[in-house]
Amino acid sequence: MNQFKLIFVTFLLLSVTYSQAQQIKGSVFDSYKQPLNGAYVYNTTSKSHAHTSENGYFLIEESAVGDSLEIGLLGFNKTTIILTQKSFSNPLSIVLESNIFNLEELVLTEQINPLHTLVKMDLETNPINSSQEILRKVPGLIIGQHAGGGKAEQIFLRGFDIDHGTDISINVDGIPVNNVSHAHGQGYSDLHFVIPETISNIDFGKGPYYVEARDFTTAGYVDFKTKNSLKNNTIKLSYGQFNTIRTLGLFNLLEKSKRDNAYVGIEYIETDGPFNTSQNFNRVNLIGKYTTYVNNTDKLAFTVTHLDSRWDASGQIPQRAVDSGLIDRFGAVDDTEGGNTSRTNATVEFRSVIDDNTLLTSNAFYSHYDFELYSNFTFFLEDPINGDQIKQKEDRNIFGFNAQIDKTKALSFADLKTTTGVGLRHDRVSDIELSHTLNRKTTLENIQLGDLNQTNMFAFYKAEFDLGKFKITPGLRLEYFKFMYNDALAEDYVTQAENKAGLFPKLNVVFEQNDNLQWFFKSGIGFHSNDTRVVVAQKGKEVLPKAYGVDFGPIWKPIPKLAVNATAWYLFLEQEFVYVGDAGVVEPSGKTERYGVDFGLRYQLTDYLYFNTDATLTKARSTEDPEGENYIPLAPKLTFVGGLSLNEFNGFTGGIHYRYVGDRPANEDNSVVAEGYFVTDFNLNYKINKNITLGVAIENVFDTEWNETQFLTETRLQNELNPVEEIHFTPGTPFTAKGSITYNF
Repeated sequence: MNQFKLIFVTFLLLSVTYSQAQQIKGSVFDSYKQPLNGAYVYNTTSKSHAHTSENGYFLIEESAVGDSLEIGLLGFNKTTIILTQKSFSNPLSIVLESNIFNLEELVLTEQINPLHTLVKMDLETNPINSSQEILRKVPGLIIGQHAGGGKAEQIFLRGFDIDHGTDISINVDGIPVNNVSHAHGQGYSDLHFVIPETISNIDFGKGPYYVEARDFTTAGYVDFKTKNSLKNNTIKLSYGQFNTIRTLGLFNLLEKSKRDNAYVGIEYIETDGPFNTSQNFNRVNLIGKYTTYVNNTDKLAFTVTHLDSRWDASGQIPQRAVDSGLIDRFGAVDDTEGGNTSRTNATVEFRSVIDDNTLLTSNAFYSHYDFELYSNFTFFLEDPINGDQIKQKEDRNIFGFNAQIDKTKALSFADLKTTTGVGLRHDRVSDIELSHTLNRKTTLENIQLGDLNQTNMFAFYKAEFDLGKFKITPGLRLEYFKFMYNDALAEDYVTQAENKAGLFPKLNVVFEQNDNLQWFFKSGIGFHSNDTRVVVAQKGKEVLPKAYGVDFGPIWKPIPKLAVNATAWYLFLEQEFVYVGDAGVVEPSGKTERYGVDFGLRYQLTDYLYFNTDATLTKARSTEDPEGENYIPLAPKLTFVGGLSLNEFNGFTGGIHYRYVGDRPANEDNSVVAEGYFVTDFNLNYKINKNITLGVAIENVFDTEWNETQFLTETRLQNELNPVEEIHFTPGTPFTAKGSITYNF
C-alpha cells in the first residue's frame, strides 16, 4: 500500500511538473487568412510571453492546462484563449479581427519596437499615395526633388544634407537600393521602382547603432517590406493639373489562403509638371510576387519588380536670372536637361523555423540597372561657346545574398537571443561615364570612362540579454571591401585595385520603467564606403571613414491617448574623401560633428482623429575650421513634419499634413543663407460603397512660393563676362490638385 502511495505521489508530481513545463505552439492570422507579424502572446498565469514571427508563428514556454493566453496586435481586437489539454496536442490557429487603430490600446512593453509601432499607425491612418511620400514616413526625414521627377530625391535627416543617399542605408525586401560608386554620386538611391500601395512595413533606425544595417548607415537606415498578399484587387485612376495622370492595377492571382498567395501590379505615371518647358515625364512600374508557407512555419517568397522612366528637366536656376526678368521661377537656362533610367530586381526569400528556438532568415537577389542623366550646373562657366552640359551614364549588375540565424535560450539570469548574420554584395558596372556634351546628342569630351567592380562581404553578431526591466544588446559588425577600376581613357590597360576591412562595435540598452515608460541608450560606430574611383586614386586611404554616435531618450505614454518620444544625440564623423559626381573630382570634407534633439508626439483626439508631429533641432559643424567659418553647407538646423489624419469616419478618410525646413547655411561662414519653407498638403477620400472610393489630393494647398532644393554655385550665363556665385534653386511645386477614383473588388 505504501509503495502504491509512493508511486501515485511520484506520478502526480511528475504530471504537475510536466504540465507546468509544457510549450504552446501556434500561429496567428487575420480574417483574410494571412499571418500576422509582431502579435503579442502573453500567458497571464506564468507571465511568459512571445511575439509572432513573420510567418505568424509563436512558441510560449511554461504553460499549463487552465492558463489564459492573451493575443493582441495594435489595429486588431484582442482575444483570450483558455488552454485545454487539446491545446498541447496540436498547434493553435488563432484569428484576430481587424479594428481601427487606437493609441489607447498601445502598451509599450508589448511591442518589439514601440517607435516602429507608432510609425505603423502613421502609415495606417495616412496611407502613402506616391513614391515621393515613401521616405517621408520616417520621423524627421525630409526629401526634395530637383530634376524633373525622374531623378532620385535629395534627403535631409539629423542635420545631414544626405544628397541622394550618402549617409543613409535604404533597402527593399532585402535588396540594397543605394548604388555604390554611382555615376551621379556615392550611395545614389532611387526608390521609384516601389509601388507605394504594395508597402506593408517600414523598419528604420537613426544613427549607426544596428549590426544588421549595411553600408551607408551613419545618419540611419530604412528598410521597406512589400505585402505578401492583397486584401482586394484594385484599379485606380488619378488625374490632375499639369496633365498629370496615374493609373494603378493590383490583382490577386490566387484565392487567398494560409498557404499560397500571388499578385501582380502595374503603375503608370505621366506629367508635364509646372515648368514652362514640359517635363514630358513618364514612368512604368511592374511587380509580381508569389508567397507560399510550408508546414505552417516556413515561408518562401519570389518577387520581381521593374521600373522604366524618362523625363526632361529645367534644372537649377540662378536667382539673378529670375530677379532680372530673364526667366521666371519655372523657367530654365538650359531646358535640355533630363534623363532615363530603368531597374529590374529579382529576389527569393526563405524564412524557416529550424527548431523551437532557432529561426533562419535569408534572401538572394539580382538587380540590373541602367542610368543616363544630362545636367548643366554651371551653364557657360567652362565652355562659353557650347555650354557646360554633362552626361552621367552607367550599366550595372548587382548580385548578392543575406542570411541570419536568430536563436533564443534561457540562461540562469536572463533570456538570451542571439543573431548571427553573413552577406555578400557584388557590383559590376560597365562604361561608367562622365562626359561633356552638347544638346544631349554630341559628346564633346570624355572626362571619365571606365569599368568598375566592387565586392562587399560582411558578417555580424549580437546578443540580447533580457533581464526583465533591462535589455542589454552588445554587437559587432565586420566589413570587407574589394575595389577594382579599369580606366578606359588611360593609354595602357591597368586594373587599379584596393581592399579594406573594418570592425564596428555597437551597444544598446533598454530600460522598461513601467508599461508606459521606456528609456533607451544607443551607442555604436558606423561608416559609409567611398567611391571606387576615389579609393584607387587615394591608394586606399580613408576608405571606410567611421561615424561615432550616441543616443539617449525616453518613449512615454503620460496619458492613454498620447505617446511622446524624445532623443538627445551626438554624431562625429572622421575625415573622408568624397567623389563629387557632378564635377568628377575628389573633395575632402574634413572631420565633422553633429548633435541635437529629436522630438515626436502622437495624440489620438478621437477614435477617428489622429495627430502626429516630429521635430529635429541640430547643430552641425566642422571640427577643423575656425569658429564662424565651420558651418556645414546646407545642413538643416530645424525641421518638423506632421499633420492631422481622419480615419474611417462615415466613409471619409484623409488629412492635412505639413513639413518645415528652417533657414540653413549655404556656405561655411553662413554669409549666404538657403531660405526655409513651410508647405502644407491635403487629401480627402470618400467611400461610396465597399467597392468605390473617390478622392482629392492637393499639394501646397496654400500656394506657398518655396524653393525645394538650393545650392550655392558659381555660374556664368551666356551674356555675362564674369562668373557669379549665388543661390541656385529648383522651385517647389505650386498649388496642384488631382482627383482619383478607386475600384476594389
